[in-house]
Amino acid sequence: MTIHAQALLFDNDGTLVSSLESVRRCWTRWAEEFGITAEDFARVELHGRTAVAIAADLLPADVVPVAVARIEALEVEDVPNGGAALLPGTRDFLDALPADRWAVVTSATRRLAEARLAHAGILPKTLVVAEDVTRGKPDPEPYLLAARQLGVDPADCVVFEDAPAGLQAGRAAGMITVALATTHQAHELDADLVVTDLSALSALVSDGGVEISARA
Repeated sequence: MTIHAQALLFDNDGTLVSSLESVRRCWTRWAEEFGITAEDFARVELHGRTAVAIAADLLPADVVPVAVARIEALEVEDVPNGGAALLPGTRDFLDALPADRWAVVTSATRRLAEARLAHAGILPKTLVVAEDVTRGKPDPEPYLLAARQLGVDPADCVVFEDAPAGLQAGRAAGMITVALATTHQAHELDADLVVTDLSALSALVSDGGVEISARA
């Protein structure tokens, strides 16, 4: 399968970098600190959603701001402990792209996103974070904002995601979706193309855009 695009939009955690163990470690400690039972915690989807949305599912509204600040602090502190390791293929794939043809679109806060990206050596020219939108994934707003910032029609964008919420956001934005089976099983991911990770793909850049192909 070959995909033609004008812009490539990447989720970060689970797509460009591996932060899953850090997320589990920090959120488990956070839940304990805020007295959330294991049963209540287990019913909430963590991956691909903003901390505000997760906290709002579990805590009274007046506690949410303090709780969000706490999880941000825990995750930022944990970055050097394996919280942002490059996933296979990330470096080579991004290095093949002009800076104005791609963006990182993450549900993380700006402080956390910048910490993880800097630790991994990724410096996107365009970065959309939780504070930039009023509705996070699975709403399409984050991806539509990234397309607007890059000056590209949403229909000419490709979204790279590992989480169902992010893929739903990409589809709702009218974009082509590529799923990476890094944190979910392939059968759990609804996308135009499903691959193991970015090492399974190649990118050919021309004046007409970017041609993305699955490696043989």
